[in-house]
Amino acid sequence: MDSGQLVYILGRLILGAAASFLAIMLWARIREAAWIFVIIGVIVAYAETVYSLLSILGIGNDFFFMLGSMPLLSILLSCLSTSFFIAAFAVMVARKYRQGNWRRAKVKEQT
Repeated sequence: MDSGQLVYILGRLILGAAASFLAIMLWARIREAAWIFVIIGVIVAYAETVYSLLSILGIGNDFFFMLGSMPLLSILLSCLSTSFFIAAFAVMVARKYRQGNWRRAKVKEQT
């Protein structure tokens, strides 16, 4: 492992840990569905970072279930965080659309 990879891994671990810590701190204070999905997405993204690091170091055993040449858990973790972000944005858009703020905001931008 060269120094570039080490900086990359350490950066992902440190920044991911900070984001996950702050997300967990926010989780105790907020009860909105969209924010809950964002928080879960951040935590799952950090879990994927830790899992990929363990796989790189040879500690994690990811050969239980394979989908082609890729471990199934790697595929699920990488796609799951994005799925939670999509759900959060969909909830936000649905809420704005239901409130009628969507059209009013668009009209104000055009004037």
